[in-house]
Amino acid sequence: MDFEQVDALVDAYIEENWDGIVEDIARLVRIRSVESLGEAAEGAPFGPGPRAAVDEAVALCERLGLVTNDLGGYMVTADLPGESDRQLGFIAHVDVVDAGDGWDFEPFEVTRKDGYLIGRGTSDDKGPAVVALHAMRFWLEQGARFPYTIRMLLGANEESGMRDIEYFLENFEQPAFVITPDAAFPVSYGEKGMLHARVTSAPIADPRIVSIEGGTAPNAVPGKATATVRGDYAVLAPSASVDVLPGDGPGLVRLVATGKSAHASTPEDGKSAIAALVAYILQNELCSAAECRFLELVLLGAAHTDGAGYGLACRDDDFGPLTMVCGTICQTPEGALEVTFDFRYPTATDSGQIIATLRRGFDHVGATVAVQLDYPTFLVGRESPEVVALMEVYNQVTGRDDEPITMAGGTYARKFKRGVSFGPTRPDDPRPDWVGALHGPNEGMTEDTLKEMLRVYIHAIARLMEVGF
Repeated sequence: MDFEQVDALVDAYIEENWDGIVEDIARLVRIRSVESLGEAAEGAPFGPGPRAAVDEAVALCERLGLVTNDLGGYMVTADLPGESDRQLGFIAHVDVVDAGDGWDFEPFEVTRKDGYLIGRGTSDDKGPAVVALHAMRFWLEQGARFPYTIRMLLGANEESGMRDIEYFLENFEQPAFVITPDAAFPVSYGEKGMLHARVTSAPIADPRIVSIEGGTAPNAVPGKATATVRGDYAVLAPSASVDVLPGDGPGLVRLVATGKSAHASTPEDGKSAIAALVAYILQNELCSAAECRFLELVLLGAAHTDGAGYGLACRDDDFGPLTMVCGTICQTPEGALEVTFDFRYPTATDSGQIIATLRRGFDHVGATVAVQLDYPTFLVGRESPEVVALMEVYNQVTGRDDEPITMAGGTYARKFKRGVSFGPTRPDDPRPDWVGALHGPNEGMTEDTLKEMLRVYIHAIARLMEVGF
């Protein structure tokens, strides 16, 4: 079939199936599939929430007529068999970050409003996962017999370390080429290096900070942070970002800082509540000397999204500038202060240089730096046959004339020998104020965007079958 014939069939498929596709997304969104290692068990390596999402994903793939397997709760595979066992792979995930604060809609339900789907996972990554599965189902219904098998991989731990894909790659042969619908159009041929570091102070003797907490994940700009400190409520004035409330006992003050959540790949879209809270505590001398020394160093990182506070600012031609986020802050049971940092870095530096810089600074205040995640930069040739084919399809479907891009987010693509991220959003997509970004409150996606993704993926499958893997 030529392009126009396929396009007409896609129109009919969307008309007939769209409400069912939205309900498939809603079934997954209703599951709070957040990692809970304390509740992990055999068959549920990431806890009951991701396990429930795996169960729903298995049921969906079977309903769509795909050859489906549950890999012990780590992943689900769903195949559209071809003439050979060589695979073109799609990979998405059914786990999510937790809801956090600030929602105007029920986070674990899909709300349809003004052409948008609102709910945790509608854009990252349950909505795109369902659409990619329906692209496979489209070709199954056409009776297509392609030269390669199409395999969908649905992971259950993308947001919390990608131990799902580590398990898969240790036990199964990987596809010849993979595409993940977990980023933006057009084709992303590279991903910045990613580093998560946890910095912990020594236990604080005679603290003035009774408790402190902020952020929901290392890889998100924190939208809220709170602290209870020893101080005089009567003399403390609120700031533009920090509310001052009476504490739960004499001589205690509660501080509530409000910022704006954003994904760590685009920290310029957010405003750090941790930076606001720490700055307020320091400016009003609400911490002991030891707390002050540690928090002053934290603020150098939290207040700058380009690493300049630590002398780490750098950039390259493929990826642009380094970015960083102070994602969480807490007080440990031992009485120490602890923060996490997320770095997204270009080829102009590496994780070794970043860690060495952090340790040189925090060693002076007796704090320790531990690496939680370390992924090097990942690049596929922008002129490779797969990238060229996907760009041709994308521009033909959309009528655009875009060029391939790189990204600051981390996707499954970097875990494979050859892979790219491909949609479903666009960097220039407008978004109403009441629709949030991924990892933030009111996460949402337009139905038109998901329909466009479905059309692009259906054509992309046919085009990639002409590429030799």
